[in-house]
Amino acid sequence: MRVFILLFLIALNTSVSLCQMDPGAKQIAMSGSDVALSDDVFSLFNNPAGLAQFNWRELGIYYSPAPFGFRELANAFTAYSEPLGFGSAAIGVMSYGYDLYREIKIIPCFSLRYFNKLFAGISVTYHHVSIMGYGSKSVYYVNAGILIYLTNNLRTAFSLCNINRASFTSNDDPIPVVLKTGLSYDVINNFSLNTALEKDVRYNLSFMSGINYDVTDNFSLRVGFANEPSKFSGGIGIHISGFSFDYAFFTHPDLGFTHQAGIIISFGTEGNRSDKIREFLKLK
Repeated sequence: MRVFILLFLIALNTSVSLCQMDPGAKQIAMSGSDVALSDDVFSLFNNPAGLAQFNWRELGIYYSPAPFGFRELANAFTAYSEPLGFGSAAIGVMSYGYDLYREIKIIPCFSLRYFNKLFAGISVTYHHVSIMGYGSKSVYYVNAGILIYLTNNLRTAFSLCNINRASFTSNDDPIPVVLKTGLSYDVINNFSLNTALEKDVRYNLSFMSGINYDVTDNFSLRVGFANEPSKFSGGIGIHISGFSFDYAFFTHPDLGFTHQAGIIISFGTEGNRSDKIREFLKLK
């Protein structure tokens, strides 16, 4: 029975969220609604345009050892961003699965900043899958995103995964093409409301919403909701001297409850992230 459930979960994960295996406890706590916020190093996996919003080095590490109680579903992500005069360069690595089934991704990324209002990013994913007894295969696909400040407090964004419609097989069943768009509004400088729509071309439209509230410079609260599938999420962030520890939990209608954690190290900057970004972009 355990093997059957495991194979079902692997099939569920690879068919529904191959492009959008959300890394980052902050992103998970807001149910993936942050496409127009995208303000930390894990934006590389969601909307690479967001990396150009900050001008400091950042390293992120995220690990989920046993989602829903299954060690076989363990996944880990790490990402590093380096600021450039015109934007940022970044690289991310992902590992998912166990000995019988494993996925590895390596994702280099570049993002550009234009007049501190328009941001664009592009990444190339090297995706390797190995299945014991069946061999392995690798493909490359392109992802892109844009983020625009409509006002100093309102952002909109759009991202597209697998532009070139890459596939592991020669038939007409490519890796999912996933489109995502959304809005992020700062009610006050440290309180943002976020919404997103996500469309895998094979499935129903999914709506996501989330809140990020920096209660103090050292503590954040987050909550989120999504449908297709229905999901409720929440979490906290603790920020001390350039280190951020993020915790998140979320529910699944069939699989139950699980939790995640991650760490982000911001080099050469301290204080509230939102305030630092607004200062860098000269937002009043």
